[in-house]
Amino acid sequence: MIPIIPAGSGKPAEPASTGNPQLWLKPGQIALPGSPPLSLYVHIPWCVRKCPYCDFNSHAAPGGQDSHDIPEDRYLDALRADLEQSLPLVWGRPVHTVFLGGGTPSLLSAAGMDRLLSDIRALLPLDADAEITMEANPGTFEAERFASYRASGINRLSIGIQSFNDAHLQALGRIHGEKEARAAIDIALRHFDNVNLDLMYALPGQTIDECVRDLESALSYGTAHLSLYHLTLEPNTLFAKFPPALPDEDLAYEMQDIIEARTAQAGYRHYETSAYARPHREARHNLNYWRFGDYLGIGAGAHGKLSFPNRILRQMRHKHPATYMDQAMAGNAVQEAREVGADELPFEFMLNALRLTDGVPASSFHDYTGLPLHAIGKMLAAAEQKGLLEADPTTIKPTELGRRFLNDLQEMFLKD
Repeated sequence: MIPIIPAGSGKPAEPASTGNPQLWLKPGQIALPGSPPLSLYVHIPWCVRKCPYCDFNSHAAPGGQDSHDIPEDRYLDALRADLEQSLPLVWGRPVHTVFLGGGTPSLLSAAGMDRLLSDIRALLPLDADAEITMEANPGTFEAERFASYRASGINRLSIGIQSFNDAHLQALGRIHGEKEARAAIDIALRHFDNVNLDLMYALPGQTIDECVRDLESALSYGTAHLSLYHLTLEPNTLFAKFPPALPDEDLAYEMQDIIEARTAQAGYRHYETSAYARPHREARHNLNYWRFGDYLGIGAGAHGKLSFPNRILRQMRHKHPATYMDQAMAGNAVQEAREVGADELPFEFMLNALRLTDGVPASSFHDYTGLPLHAIGKMLAAAEQKGLLEADPTTIKPTELGRRFLNDLQEMFLKD
């Protein structure tokens, strides 16, 4: 899962190499009291087929559905080179979580996955209990390969089910049907005790009863975590160009209300806008995003956020897989690198933190942005007055109304 990163003016960066860390240690606009927790995101850019709703940096595998033919060895070489080039920026910092996203990471062979995780362990100080998540699609499940993934160190699996309804899966352009979805979950639960199921609702032509059937199917497996996403039409996707007929807003809200009530009844806690977890089974990697922690992103098109004593750096790798591999092997994996301006930080922080049901400690605003809380004092007061934020001086927490109108609440922290 690639985190939400708003576009912003920022300060022009030094040339886009990962760079000498001394460039980022010079006096700057902020003063951070310490380093936020650090995660690693690894992007695998290939899918069997590009879905019409997907705006992630994903590309159809060259060999199509039958061969899953991707340049695995060369891409793994590039990932290692990218990581080696990045080490000066994160030297000595422990890595708490790793997320292998895409695309479809489960297109990697068992040997390829083992090599990737071995390279990560060799180059980074990975916590002994690090959460290591891999995204997987049901159309790529093989029992023996997933057993090997577990043996290599993957300890959390996130499966892109999206629906158990064959007609809806076909409309979404998925390569699997209900039978494959259920078989994939069975294989996953044989080898992993920390499994997330991704589902979508408000699908083209979906009724309330169909939404409930999907939800009940997911709940029947008792997995540790559920991610339930409202389908949206993102720019630069096939659905944006040829929009399907979606349920109206009232019907979508009714689906959301049913999801919240039924998941709570089943023992899941709605802890983030689209995330539901059993007690103590929240996605640690994603929580680091929402709390404005740091993450090094490697792989084609991967984004990263890294903090230094006086500034915060954002990076983006070259997007096209072939370009990325060439540039990474040449020592220049990073396409763009820029400092986040102090005027952007309040919105970037709040864009993430307000997605959390419990919000964040008010003190974390200074800890993670280097800015005093009074920098957003007027905005906080205005949001409280409108009933969108709790009136609690120790916590920045959205009210139920604030969660329902999250976009409006987030925009209050966007400076003109």
